[in-house]
Amino acid sequence: MSALDHARGLLLMARKDFDAMRGMIGNPLFADEVFGFHAQQAIEKALKSWLAARSIDFPLTHDISRLLGLLEQAGVDVSLFWPLVQYTVFAVQARCEAGLMESEASVDRLAVIAEVEKLLTTVASVTA
Repeated sequence: MSALDHARGLLLMARKDFDAMRGMIGNPLFADEVFGFHAQQAIEKALKSWLAARSIDFPLTHDISRLLGLLEQAGVDVSLFWPLVQYTVFAVQARCEAGLMESEASVDRLAVIAEVEKLLTTVASVTA
């Protein structure tokens, strides 16, 4: 499989998580932790797609800052996407630790969707 094919496959998977997020707008049946998990997954897969498109090896990690750092080291301007690091907590910790998110303010789902959509659009342009 070529690097570009791998990148496109990862982006396709990121879009599936993004679609799940969109399906959770205004639906109280889905806890913020579940929504946040899909946000984190969409971000992680999109960043790995970006790395794959540039033929950059990446580790098996859920750490968004680590993936952004690899892109930055390769000379990619990812400054717009550093705020997405806050979603790393949803990879495992927020889904598995009861009460972790209960004291936090609820997630602004529309804002998160807009942020993730910017990333997906950017990555789509490098995998076209």
